[in-house]
Amino acid sequence: MPTYSDLDAAKAFRNLVSAPRPKPLPELLTPARVSACSIPMGGGLTYNFAAKLVDDAVVGLLADLAREQDLIAKYRVLLDGEEVNTGEGRKVLHQLTRGQLGKNVEFEGKNVRSFYEGEREKFSQFARNVHSGKIVGSTGKRFTRAVQVGIGGSDLGPRALYLALENWARNCGMLRMDARFISNVDPDDGYAVLESCSLESTLFILVSKSGTTQETLTNELLVRGELAKKGLDPAKHMVAVTSETSPIAKSPDYLASFFIDDFIGGRYSSTSAVGGVVLSLAFGPEVFAQILKGAAEGDKAALEPDPKKNAALMDAMIGVYERNVLGFPATAVLPYSQALVRFPAHLQQLDMESNGKSVNRFGTPVSYSTGPLVFGEPGTNGQHSFYQLLHQGTDVTPLQFVGFLESQRNEDLIVEGSSSQSKLKANLAAQIVAFAKGKKDGNPNKTFAGGRPSSLIWGSKLGPEALGALLAHFENKVMFQGFVWNVNSFDQEGVQLGKVLTKQVLKGGDMDGALAAYAALLEV
Repeated sequence: MPTYSDLDAAKAFRNLVSAPRPKPLPELLTPARVSACSIPMGGGLTYNFAAKLVDDAVVGLLADLAREQDLIAKYRVLLDGEEVNTGEGRKVLHQLTRGQLGKNVEFEGKNVRSFYEGEREKFSQFARNVHSGKIVGSTGKRFTRAVQVGIGGSDLGPRALYLALENWARNCGMLRMDARFISNVDPDDGYAVLESCSLESTLFILVSKSGTTQETLTNELLVRGELAKKGLDPAKHMVAVTSETSPIAKSPDYLASFFIDDFIGGRYSSTSAVGGVVLSLAFGPEVFAQILKGAAEGDKAALEPDPKKNAALMDAMIGVYERNVLGFPATAVLPYSQALVRFPAHLQQLDMESNGKSVNRFGTPVSYSTGPLVFGEPGTNGQHSFYQLLHQGTDVTPLQFVGFLESQRNEDLIVEGSSSQSKLKANLAAQIVAFAKGKKDGNPNKTFAGGRPSSLIWGSKLGPEALGALLAHFENKVMFQGFVWNVNSFDQEGVQLGKVLTKQVLKGGDMDGALAAYAALLEV
């Protein structure tokens, strides 16, 4: 079994802190380095860290730290089904939804892999029956739109993946159904989506593992009420994705039920039924299988012990160096692809909910920084928004760029001698170098300090396999960083206190004086 210890107890970390810093990034970034610092990551994608503030000596020390912290061994323990979620005493099995890389995992006499495969076959056949017209709405009309009702991990990941492939699917003739999402308990969110739908031909997917999520159940009642107003039978327009033990499991109030378990955390659930139902309805089960294939390639690649051959591990270790040695508090995810418009939002939850911890896996406070602040926006939009601070602000923010050689629609126009896609790629290349090298100028307002490190993930085109590999890369990066920091990346107690206080406000009665004052101010 691997050893679990805090970062600052590692000899390799102390060596890293005391080691000489690399030479400045403007000197470090050379043409030869650009071609030398690439790592394949599955799905036709490549990770390049040439513009990161690390040299061979630092990379060697990071490899030492990865070995001392037993990162690959801990990953294997996770894959074998051990209870690595110490806070909740649970296994962590999202990788098992897309491939068997560890031992056969049994729980209460059940083969968990077979359970996941069985549920995938169920929702795949359900999607085929919807597409063929075998399953229709309460007035006999075919379903043409799917609306997912969920929040947090039941919304962010599936929504990001749907939007990432919507244009691709339209171009390939693979868009079987439009999809929309209702997440916020704010009624304006739900009503805005419902008003855009023809309810007779809309299928709703209620996603709540516990079956008790306040926001989701409130929005379910909103949906059911609107269906009833139109004379439609809600039970013929709604399916559930939940656990087998939840209060809504196998209820006759739903057209069908599909199951997940406690070993799939919300922010890691996009490759389970949580994402699989809506994505199979939208694009077909075969496309969802391609997403899983790309994710499985990324998971397998993450088993390589050498960081120079393991993109997720290298990305994770460089992130630790930036956070704990260089002292950078945030990181920006900047996809130069409009299709990935909601991917940074998904990564916010994935990273910040996983590693936003101040105690280790044993409950002891740590004395070092853990997860960074994560934010982002697609390029080139971000360039005209917050890049000013990234270029000339007082703090250095490491950057994660994502880009593709081709657009998804294969439609473009030539303006001033170059295509729109070429302009997008030129902006991406320019920003990497501008951030790294900066510019001297006699006018201080026009001076760019440079030294802003970045990495680049790139591929030919954003399709299902590439998307799956991209998803797995960040999941595995976050996992490795959690192991380095010795935190439990798989619980989220930080979201619970607000839920408890919310219930107190809604029930009324005795409560904290300040809480009562704010409740009165907001006329709850």
